[in-house]
Amino acid sequence: MRFLVAFFLFFLVGAAKAEEKVILKVFHAGSLSVPFAAMERAFEARYPWIDVRREPSGSVLAIRKVTELKKPCDVVASADYVLIPKMMFPHYADHVYLFARNELVLCYTPRSRFAKEINEKNWFEILARPRVKWGFSNPNIDPCGYRTVMMIALAELHYQKPLLETLLGSYLPISWEREGEEILITVPQDLVPRGRKVFVRPKSVELLGLLESGALDYAVEYVSVARQHGLRYLPLPPQINLGHREEEAFYRRVKIRLGTGKLVRGGPIIYGIAALKTAPHPKEARLFEAFVIGPEGERILKENFQIPLRPAQEIRVSP
Repeated sequence: MRFLVAFFLFFLVGAAKAEEKVILKVFHAGSLSVPFAAMERAFEARYPWIDVRREPSGSVLAIRKVTELKKPCDVVASADYVLIPKMMFPHYADHVYLFARNELVLCYTPRSRFAKEINEKNWFEILARPRVKWGFSNPNIDPCGYRTVMMIALAELHYQKPLLETLLGSYLPISWEREGEEILITVPQDLVPRGRKVFVRPKSVELLGLLESGALDYAVEYVSVARQHGLRYLPLPPQINLGHREEEAFYRRVKIRLGTGKLVRGGPIIYGIAALKTAPHPKEARLFEAFVIGPEGERILKENFQIPLRPAQEIRVSP
């Protein structure tokens, strides 16, 4: 009898171990939440011994969780690929794959003030109207946030109007200066809005609830997020929406110094992914990275209104 009990216990322990899965930690931009949820399901169906655990956040915060908080992580996917070489090379990562594109849009609802008259020529005038409330994400945490500030600076150059002061300077403790044909913007670490006109949240997707509840009239988002959530949105001109590689020279006329002291220069919105050198599960991390940049990942990105880069471009640590 004892032999049978011992054998049964041994069998249960062995079966439990056989069912143990590799926990794969993926820190990613909040704007990737919808396509990465679909990728998680498809990836786990292909590799049933792997359990993907995703943590969406602003991309800067996602990287800082690894580099400063030392949280275990296998894969990082950033809404701005430049952050990975800047913040993770060479200790935490030795490469990054550029795998997707996006652009900024201005989201609204049928209840938004002046929704029936807003257009490409007057959007900045409407945002400046006294009763209109609008928001964007924190530039110190989320690339969509610092890209919004860059977009306003580019709009100032494009329309030849003082839009930094009109839309931001009166409500946020930011500063800027002209350097020839360029603009350098400085954002403090504590970005606390003055008044109740401009709202700042840790990541851009957190603005969606405020928008849908009517607390906000407008929010700056990525076009993929707008389409994923079925939101109305106003497309912005190519010269300011940061979505067109042919406009890169113009985008680069704007720079922003974040509260951390890091300097970010304007450029087209391109996402990056990296299986980390410090990954607890390097083999599985590389499998997930390959899945995202491969044909199945491309299909899922397209289905979720995100433009894949094919083939994905790899940038490695310089020898």
